[in-house]
Amino acid sequence: MEQEKGIPQSHVQEVDTEGRKQGFGAKVKAHLRKWWWLHLIFFIASTLIIVLCLVYVAFPRISQNGVNDSTIEIQSLTLSNPAPNSFHLEQTAKLTNPSKYHPNLERFNASLAVGSSPDKPYAYVELPAVHATKETTTHVDQELQITDMDAFINYNTQLLTKESVDLVVKGRTKLHEMRLPTTTVDYHKTITMRGLNGLAGFNVTSFSIKLVPEPDGANMIGTVLIPNPSVMTITMGNVTFNNYVDDEFIGTSLLSDLTLKPGDNMVPMRSTVNQTIVIQKVTGTYKDGILPVDIVGNSSVYNGQHLEYFEKALQSNKQHIKLNVGAALGALGGRGGGGGSRT
Repeated sequence: MEQEKGIPQSHVQEVDTEGRKQGFGAKVKAHLRKWWWLHLIFFIASTLIIVLCLVYVAFPRISQNGVNDSTIEIQSLTLSNPAPNSFHLEQTAKLTNPSKYHPNLERFNASLAVGSSPDKPYAYVELPAVHATKETTTHVDQELQITDMDAFINYNTQLLTKESVDLVVKGRTKLHEMRLPTTTVDYHKTITMRGLNGLAGFNVTSFSIKLVPEPDGANMIGTVLIPNPSVMTITMGNVTFNNYVDDEFIGTSLLSDLTLKPGDNMVPMRSTVNQTIVIQKVTGTYKDGILPVDIVGNSSVYNGQHLEYFEKALQSNKQHIKLNVGAALGALGGRGGGGGSRT
């Protein structure tokens, strides 16, 4: 039939052979030989896009997650030189970084707030630059201005009355890791610190009664035990307390130049009490000489200035002790004295 159409058999066979040689593989090779430069451009562009995504999208997220996973522990905190609108803060903290990366964080301003009101900072502190190794120690030594008095009163009230208090630290800083581009990270940490637990364990360990008041009017001199289970050292100045028996005011007690340090604090106490009322109580309702005394904070004065943030906190906290007034009265003229115990 092919011969009838005038096509030689040998020519048909040659065309069939050429068709098999132009299969898929050969076509791909021919395409690559012709368009290799276009594929190279596509490969470079794709690689560049992936690298840029890693650098400018993934790296900031990794950095932020690393900051979020880090922890901070306040090892010591000293509040000194208190003034009506400022105080001096000295703090040592340990930063723990569980990440395999050890970036550098620039110094930055951070807000300080109590956990119950995280959006109401009472002060701002400049945190130092840090190289975030596995464990890093940082130190702050600054004079801070109180930016929200109500917030600072709330912080001190919780610190005084509660077993623990949450401190919220928030800010924004720059993070550097090797030669990667600098990225911005948010620093937001809630630090749980031990509080003063309502001054649990507060007690008058010993005292004596003076029939003739001393020049400052004190007629009861003693020693007070004030436990401080926290890592904080707090300068409060001259602190006074009001004393009550059966809700009847009997006098005031003064703790001069009070600085609470971690552990047990033995503090000299000078009290001015209404001895007439005390004797009436002892000879009447409390013939055993043991008076149930309620002690409530009254004032805090440093360098002649009242510290409202301490005063409000002290006024919110009431102590209950049993005072052995009978023993103190019996020791008049001798070396003996009275003591107290907690109810």
